[in-house]
Amino acid sequence: MPTLEWIGKSKVINHHQDVPFRVLERKYSFDENGQHNEDNGSENMIIRGDNLEALKALLPRYEGRVKCIYIDPPYNTGNEGWVYNDNVNDPKIKRWLGEVVGKEGEDLTRHDKWLCMMYPRLKLLQKLLADDGVIFISIDDNEIKYLRLILDEIFGANCFVHEIIWKNKYGPGAFTRGVGNVHEYIVCYSKQPLLSVAAPLSEEEIKKYKMKDDKFEVRGGFITQPLATRSKDDRPNLVYPVYHNGVEIYPDKQWIWEKSRLYQAIENDEVVFSENSGKWSVRFKQYLKDENGVMRLGKPISILTGPYNQDGTKEIETIFGKKVFNNPKPKELIKYLLSFVFDGKDDKDGIYLDSFGGSGTTAHAVLDLNRDGGNRKFILVEMGDYADSITAERVKRVIRGYGEGKNAVEGTGGNFSFYDLGEPLLVGDCLNEAVAPEKIREYIWFMETKQPYAPPSGGNPYYLGQHNNTGYYFYYEPQRVTVLDYTFLATITEKTSGTIIYADRSSITEDKLAQMGIVFKKIPRDISRL
Repeated sequence: MPTLEWIGKSKVINHHQDVPFRVLERKYSFDENGQHNEDNGSENMIIRGDNLEALKALLPRYEGRVKCIYIDPPYNTGNEGWVYNDNVNDPKIKRWLGEVVGKEGEDLTRHDKWLCMMYPRLKLLQKLLADDGVIFISIDDNEIKYLRLILDEIFGANCFVHEIIWKNKYGPGAFTRGVGNVHEYIVCYSKQPLLSVAAPLSEEEIKKYKMKDDKFEVRGGFITQPLATRSKDDRPNLVYPVYHNGVEIYPDKQWIWEKSRLYQAIENDEVVFSENSGKWSVRFKQYLKDENGVMRLGKPISILTGPYNQDGTKEIETIFGKKVFNNPKPKELIKYLLSFVFDGKDDKDGIYLDSFGGSGTTAHAVLDLNRDGGNRKFILVEMGDYADSITAERVKRVIRGYGEGKNAVEGTGGNFSFYDLGEPLLVGDCLNEAVAPEKIREYIWFMETKQPYAPPSGGNPYYLGQHNNTGYYFYYEPQRVTVLDYTFLATITEKTSGTIIYADRSSITEDKLAQMGIVFKKIPRDISRL
């Protein structure tokens, strides 16, 4: 498989492993009672801070759990005037490049810098994605060819789903070399190779369902589609003849169905026979709804016409009463992407992540989708200074409702909590005693089990839980050295096949511990590193 080389690549391909693990500090929560300090237990998160460190902080709880990721990263256009600086010359990115890439960074081209910035973030996003999840990335001509190559490297070329062309504006667009540029791209990759992808029917598709029959009240209108052919190897008799009123009327076509299914469709009046100038045709009725009255799914298409950037601008102006953000993505575009479902299952309870949170459109889209009674969760990360004043503020107004008069939009309801990046877990090779023990426990549990941490009930404060019939203990006190000895072992009452105990030191020999099925791990050097 072709790979892409650039200056600084060797310094960043594994940099995600060296990013410090930081804890997330909740600053406030927001719900129907407004903003308050009490923790409302919301699973919706808005995180203020460097998205590289924020993604690392999310791993212990969310690795392999995120259903869908949408990101709108810097396009690397060189335009310095945007509220979200669309250029890798952002001071924070430049400082990071200097620290990670070193002196090589002084000679980096614009594309080298962009790739150095994106690569470790994509590595962490891939880890967070669920096995049946997908990632959508908005991009334009500046970096599309480079993005595809590094996505092939990180996700695998066989996980490429499609490169969607989005006509993102109406009007002539910006003229480049004599051509009006009115499109961007949305690149889609999956965590694992996908067998099927579907999406809700668009408004344009729904308009096509105009035909009526006696099933209209339940199944709505329908359109007709030709019955498709099968390959020679798939059909046992070369031809599936169609009989109508006892007469063979269509003997020279082959069907995607077995004969029994076709005959059943004829009995159920799901096929239409028509004659034109002595020639018969057979078409299948494709109803708007299924037999239970549920709206059917359509296949996503590779070219999207609208919604447009102008729609996103109008939307943000309606929410805030003025222009506060340039070129936000339209909510309906994100809703369409987040509505993709796989294997025919409608997921109304997944986790949706946007690590370039911008104006908060992804959270708006998730809350809007939940008007169907779903419980989709969002996680947004934004490093800009406006993470609270614009990103979170938009979400607050969406929850409460916004606009006036005929432009008023009813609130979606819902809640979220706002976080800052807190202390690093480790300082050098030592645990940071400023970090709450419960946060350290969560990290160790995840690194041992790859499972989300749920504090166990019971009287032993050092017990983390049981996984695969192994019990885990974190014998830690911030202000004193802990010793694994027979006195501590006497406090263990949980019955498991094996036991792993973290402590500062052990007074019991390794042989004795092995005889008892116990593994001792010293704090902190034996803590696994992401």
